[in-house]
Amino acid sequence: QVQLVESGGGLVQAGGSLRLSCSASGTIFSINRMGWYRQAPGKQRELVAGVISGGVTTYADSVKGRFTVWRDNANNTVYLQMNSLKPEDTAVYYCAALVVTGLLSSETDYWGQGTQVTVSS
Repeated sequence: QVQLVESGGGLVQAGGSLRLSCSASGTIFSINRMGWYRQAPGKQRELVAGVISGGVTTYADSVKGRFTVWRDNANNTVYLQMNSLKPEDTAVYYCAALVVTGLLSSETDYWGQGTQVTVSS
């Protein structure tokens, strides 16, 4: 089994910054992709930012230029630096990882429990 533990959410004023982190632990052979999703009340969960094992990143258009995602492969940790936060960034942020648990195993998606980010105007 694999566990993802997130930290770093909270309440911040518009224009402020927060950093989220997510560490994966358990039976891990490799992590092919790690990233962050968010879900606001009444809305569908959406991809915020992701990074694959080669370091290539992808971002939602709404966060480009404000958010930065990166991985610490040695520690199976992914970070999300969020700057110039806006009230519309308010959501529960979820960490996700595409994990291979053994040499002959297939990929499996794992999710964190979510962390609340609230941006006040």
